[in-house]
Amino acid sequence: MMRRTVSEGGSSAVRGEEAEGGEVGWEMRPGGMLVQKRLADPGAAAAAAPVVRVRISHGAVRYEVSVSSLATFGELKKLLTAETGLQPGEQRLMYRGKERGDGEFLDLCGVKDRSKVVLIQDPTSLERRCVEMRRNARIQSVHQAIYGVSLEVDKLADQVTTIEKSVSNGNKVAEVQITTLIELLMRQAVKLDSIPSEGDASSQKNLLAKRVQKCVETLDVLEISNAKLKPVVVTTKWETFDPPAMTQWEFFD
Repeated sequence: MMRRTVSEGGSSAVRGEEAEGGEVGWEMRPGGMLVQKRLADPGAAAAAAPVVRVRISHGAVRYEVSVSSLATFGELKKLLTAETGLQPGEQRLMYRGKERGDGEFLDLCGVKDRSKVVLIQDPTSLERRCVEMRRNARIQSVHQAIYGVSLEVDKLADQVTTIEKSVSNGNKVAEVQITTLIELLMRQAVKLDSIPSEGDASSQKNLLAKRVQKCVETLDVLEISNAKLKPVVVTTKWETFDPPAMTQWEFFD
């Protein structure tokens, strides 16, 4: 299989493999001479290739990346990912006023040491990133809202436990305490229902709603049990004491 790449200035190159004898490189010089070079070890040749420093311009930011002169623009994009945070698919590289494809070689396009390459973020990827950022912001807002409801439910659940212990021990509690607690729990249920479901927050929302429902059902049962209890009447037993003895006084003239 052979692949032909056309570079600027009319020069062209063909790089491929022969069925026998290993990898063969073909290169058409500007003068029209076709040069063939057989490589016994392509890896060693790549290692011996000169390293060039490419200056990258990305808006107001400047980078300098060292890369093999035999590398492709696609490989250069991978190196720039660590510097810019942009994935290769989000990058567009311009050299000498033309956008270069991932399969184009740096040396065949005329890239030399300290050559300048312009990096542009792909507009479609920028739009996707903005959409993703807005979506993440909504998800974070939903999680915060659910967390706030969860804190309130924790406090109300502790009160339910306290009332449950009192009724289990036969101590009647004021009915208004139970009804007020049910109303507060229902308010949290309404607030929870108004929170939109985003991402994995839906499962957290459902679990919290089930917890609120369980607390309300527990209070309904306690309200019935509490009504059957007799109020505890506390009486005070007073201790009586005998009056003190009268003191006899002796009078003197």
